[in-house]
Amino acid sequence: MSRRNTAKKRLILPDPIYNSRLVTLLINRMLKDGKKSTARCFIYEALKIVEEKKGSDPLEILEQAVRNSTPLIEVKARRIGGSTYQVPMEVRVDRGITLALRWLTRFSLQRPGKTIAIKLANELIDASNETGNTIKKREEMHRMAEANKAFVHYRY
Repeated sequence: MSRRNTAKKRLILPDPIYNSRLVTLLINRMLKDGKKSTARCFIYEALKIVEEKKGSDPLEILEQAVRNSTPLIEVKARRIGGSTYQVPMEVRVDRGITLALRWLTRFSLQRPGKTIAIKLANELIDASNETGNTIKKREEMHRMAEANKAFVHYRY
């Protein structure tokens, strides 16, 4: 662990169209080669597709998808006495949102489909309905933590 100063949290400004910090985080997560305007186009197009398919506010569906895919508990490797244990630990809110957005973007890119916007829109809809690969990943993480519940006393 570093002995230097801890990194300061950066202020994240809301995006201009939806006025949401969550959309800005998703845009930053989808960046490729620093092309933020291209990522913005993908995200806004995906949210437009979600609105057409579901007929409701796309921001609510995005928030529901992130809420459904945010893990509550994760396992971290701790080395104690020569052995490594997978110790279950609670996930902080900001880390949970980061993991959810990471999984949403990763699994949306792996989906079959024509454009990135269509893939992301379908993944968001699936995650808001509690189906899809993102939810499967969260359930897998919770199962792993449940299986290693015996090592919870090694937490700190």
